[in-house]
Amino acid sequence: MKLTGSQIFVEVLVEQGVDTLFGYPGGAILNLYDELYKNSDRIRHVLTAHEQGASHAADGYARATGRTGVVLATSGPGATNLVTGIATAYMDSVPMVAFTGNVATSMLGKDSFQEAYIEGITMPITKHNYTVRRVEDLADTMRAAFRIAQSGRKGPVLVDIPKDITAATCEFTPKAPELIRTVTCYDEDDVLRAAELINAAERPLIYFGGGVCSAAGCQPLRDLLEKADIPATYTLMAAGVLSYGEPRNLGMLGMHGCYAANKAIDEADLVIAVGTRFSDRVALKPETFARRAKIIQIDIDPSELGKNVAVDLSLTGDASYILQAVLPHIRPTEHTAWRTQIAAWQKNDYKPTDSDTELKPHQIIREICRQAGPDAVYVTDVGQHQMWAAQYLQHTKSRGFLTSGGLGTMGFGYGAAIGAQMALGPDARVVMLTGDGSFHMNLNEGCTAVSYGLPIITVIFNNQVLGMVRQWQTTFYGKRYSDTDPQRRTDFVKLAEGFGAKGYRAATPAEFKAAFADAMQQRGPSWIDCRIGKDEKVLPMIPGGGDVNDIIMK
Repeated sequence: MKLTGSQIFVEVLVEQGVDTLFGYPGGAILNLYDELYKNSDRIRHVLTAHEQGASHAADGYARATGRTGVVLATSGPGATNLVTGIATAYMDSVPMVAFTGNVATSMLGKDSFQEAYIEGITMPITKHNYTVRRVEDLADTMRAAFRIAQSGRKGPVLVDIPKDITAATCEFTPKAPELIRTVTCYDEDDVLRAAELINAAERPLIYFGGGVCSAAGCQPLRDLLEKADIPATYTLMAAGVLSYGEPRNLGMLGMHGCYAANKAIDEADLVIAVGTRFSDRVALKPETFARRAKIIQIDIDPSELGKNVAVDLSLTGDASYILQAVLPHIRPTEHTAWRTQIAAWQKNDYKPTDSDTELKPHQIIREICRQAGPDAVYVTDVGQHQMWAAQYLQHTKSRGFLTSGGLGTMGFGYGAAIGAQMALGPDARVVMLTGDGSFHMNLNEGCTAVSYGLPIITVIFNNQVLGMVRQWQTTFYGKRYSDTDPQRRTDFVKLAEGFGAKGYRAATPAEFKAAFADAMQQRGPSWIDCRIGKDEKVLPMIPGGGDVNDIIMK
């Protein structure tokens, strides 16, 4: 059957199982929006306030579900406004397909109105990208984009579609979605060698990252922990894989990780690194990281194996399948002495002090967890509040903590929360934690949350400074507070009301408890302005280039 490019666009989206996309219309993509209007019963389009918010919403949708997030933007500034969101997804291996419009093919390269070479601009931050120059290529290009986004190490793909392609016609043949093949490149001898190392270890430790969340399943990791009695620590991107309070869960590792977790890495004789790349926020001093241990690295991306830290054995493939292959060769055992030693270190973990009169970050988070319950999805922006969230949230599921780890994108949170709420439905509880600095970046998406009646609760850790940078200035720059006290006078309660949301203020634990309880009853979005001290710090902290011996605890 003959269809226009715009009709093909919609048919392939439906074919690929897309039910929701996020975007903002413009001249170059009017044909696509006209076709979306005609097919609104098949695909839901979510209009955001800004294209960056749309890209973060598609990202949040993908993180919350594991499905591919889809975003649509017009040419020129519409396309370039997606860049930060695409880079955020790229750094955290999030499956996303970004569609952009462009000027007609005859006008490409002529500095036409609202033209940008988005293919070239996004080349370093996508797994692959395309410019469609023939309508006959559109369907298969879109199919390839969805396949690439989900295969191997997941990530974003961009498809740029000139306006004349959306109007041209060609023959269209429907196809079933292509089966994604899981990467399984490991050698059986390496599996046996890994099992031998695990069986021989006296002080083993599992260190895992976001690759476990993206894998076929998390259960094989839990099975290995139990069968071989191995304690585990994780990166920011893997918070929630192990439930809060599990006996073998040592907590987060790295710059703001637990003392016991960092000490265990330093003293282990075997480290099994699963779905993680030894980033500079974890292996702050690569030459001494896990210096007493043999290291096994398991990752789906062969380019990450041994890239940042030298390893003794590497296996390429989906973490779930590799661990399933290793498990039958593992001898059930107990590491009583090792776990006793770790328990002794845990007594030295940083423990914050409660207050009855002042709002303390850990108390805010404790109350959120108490009221929101174990099934809530938590989304953060970037900064001090993000680290407090990672440290104190009582995580219970692998897709229950959405945050920008690799790129560290301030302003990520609200768009991502919108995407998660749209994906999970109005009955899901989505709580967004942000700082006043991060929230100022993309709070314009408040109008989106109101327009769609999304019951997102936003908790603003408002210290009226740029807290994380200020903390570094306090510790390393002689308290020279250069441009970290912006002297803003934003009234978040009035601003929330201006958008049509519910606003609250809280300065004490009792006020926050009451505000959050009321917010839990709202059917639309709510913001809680929590006034915390500007000298609150994220502790513990290991300076960049340091190790556990350099840890700061006060």
